[in-house]
Amino acid sequence: MFAITGVTGNVGGELARTLLAAGKPVRAVVRDLRKGDAWAERGCEVVQAEIGDAAALAEAFKGAEGVFVMVPSNMDPSPDFREARLTAATLRTALETARPGKVVYLSTIGAQATQPNLLNQLQILEQELGTLPMPVAFLRAAWFIENAAWDVAPARDCGIVPSFLQPLDKPVPMVATADIGRVAAELLRESWTGRRIVELEGPQRISPDMIAESFARLLGRDVSMTVVPRDTWEGLFHSQGMKNPTPRMQMIDGFNEEWICFDSTESEVRKGRVPLDTVLQLLIEKAS
Repeated sequence: MFAITGVTGNVGGELARTLLAAGKPVRAVVRDLRKGDAWAERGCEVVQAEIGDAAALAEAFKGAEGVFVMVPSNMDPSPDFREARLTAATLRTALETARPGKVVYLSTIGAQATQPNLLNQLQILEQELGTLPMPVAFLRAAWFIENAAWDVAPARDCGIVPSFLQPLDKPVPMVATADIGRVAAELLRESWTGRRIVELEGPQRISPDMIAESFARLLGRDVSMTVVPRDTWEGLFHSQGMKNPTPRMQMIDGFNEEWICFDSTESEVRKGRVPLDTVLQLLIEKAS
C-alpha cells in the first residue's frame, strides 16, 4: 500500500491515478475527509491527517510500502523559516514512528542553492528527512508549467501578460504536474537504499516568450509578455498582502540569474513528456 499526501492537488492526484491504474492499493491522506469522497469511490482508503499533526501522520503512514510527501507552499514565510523547520521536525517524527518502506519527497530545483531565497524551505526539509533510516528519494522538480494559470486571464482578456521571469527570451527549466505525478509513481515502485536525488524537467526548456506564443496559438489572438520591473516587486507584493516578500524576490532573482538550477553531480536526471501547449490548453479550459 502507498500513502499519498496532497492527493487532492494536481501532483498527488496524478500520482494516485497512476498507481490505481497499475493495480496498486492507495491510502489517500487528506486534511478534510469530505474531499476524500471521490478517492474513496475510486477504491482508495481515505484517512485524515494535518501536516502539523505528527501522531495522525504516523498513523496514516503506518504499514505503507511507500509514502509520498509534499508540503503546501508557503510564499510568505517568517524570516527565519520557522514554519518549514516545524514541519520538517513533525514529518521526521511521523516517518520515524511509522517506518514505511520508503519515502518520496517532492522537493525543487535549486534545493541545493546556498544563497538565501524562498526555496531554502524545501532545503530544510531535505536536510531533516535525509537522515531518516529508510530509503528516501528527493524529487527535485522544475518550475511548474501550471504556474501559468495566473496568466490565462490577462492573455485572454488583453493579450499582455506580465512576467517576473526575465529576460523574456531566456528558457527556464519547467515541467507539467502530470509528469511529476507520473515520475513519483515510478519512484515509489522502485527499490534503492539510502538517500537519492532525482531531477525532473519537461521535454524542453520554456521562456516567457514561448508561453506567450503558445497562448496566442491556443486563444487565436495576439499575446505578448511584458517585463515587471525589478524595482516594483517589493511594493507590488506588499500591496498583495505579503509581509515578507524578500525570499520570493530572491527566488525569482535566482531563476533569472541562473543560480537556481539543477546540480547533476549527485543526481539522476529524468525528462517529462507533457508539452507546453497541452498544459496551457487545460488551464484555459479550466478558466472558462
